[in-house]
Amino acid sequence: MSKIALVDDDRNILTSVSMTLEAEGFEVETYNDGQAALDAFNKKLPDMAVLDIKMPRMDGMDLLQRLRQKTQMPVIFLTSKDDEIDEVLGLRMGADDYVKKPFSQRLLVERIRALLRRQEATTGDVADANTGETKVMERGELRMDPLRHAVSWKGSDVSLTVTEFLLLQALAQRPGFVKSRDQLMDVAYDDQVYVDDRTIDSHIKRLRKKMRTADSEFSAIETLYGIGYRYNEE
Repeated sequence: MSKIALVDDDRNILTSVSMTLEAEGFEVETYNDGQAALDAFNKKLPDMAVLDIKMPRMDGMDLLQRLRQKTQMPVIFLTSKDDEIDEVLGLRMGADDYVKKPFSQRLLVERIRALLRRQEATTGDVADANTGETKVMERGELRMDPLRHAVSWKGSDVSLTVTEFLLLQALAQRPGFVKSRDQLMDVAYDDQVYVDDRTIDSHIKRLRKKMRTADSEFSAIETLYGIGYRYNEE
């Protein structure tokens, strides 16, 4: 049973959404501000967090920033209906997905399930059928171990979210070949989940930034404007 943390200062949302998630088989913990959630997360992390952005004491952006200092657990943001700035900032700070308020609870459930499936895809059974050994992918200075959700560049570890890992894996599997945004969406998101180009671009931007923490001259991910992205083996 996956444990979902729901963080929102609207008690009606906490009550209704937690009831829906529990009916779907999830274990749910609720918090009405970011600080209360952070205090609890410092003791034990849930499997996923759903965060409102605008909250008292500590808002969702600040909470996400604190979380990303120690964990890459999946995070979904709840954003205002017309506030694209919140969505872009959230993705650039490391959120995996976002849902706009007011939202369908069924949509939120599907987003949660899709993100959990994506997480399982990076840590599932990836053993070689012949040798039984884990399939570790190496492309030049890049090393990716799906079983351990581990990435390194030039020997330095790089901590990636589920979405970032899947995007990098998709690009690096075939160096030199272009992946369109639509193809990357199919890799990183469930077929039933709609996202726009801005979402993929934001994830790629943050992915590059993280890789440059290991190597300031990292340039293996190339943008082909109007087409997509390509991994160039260095």
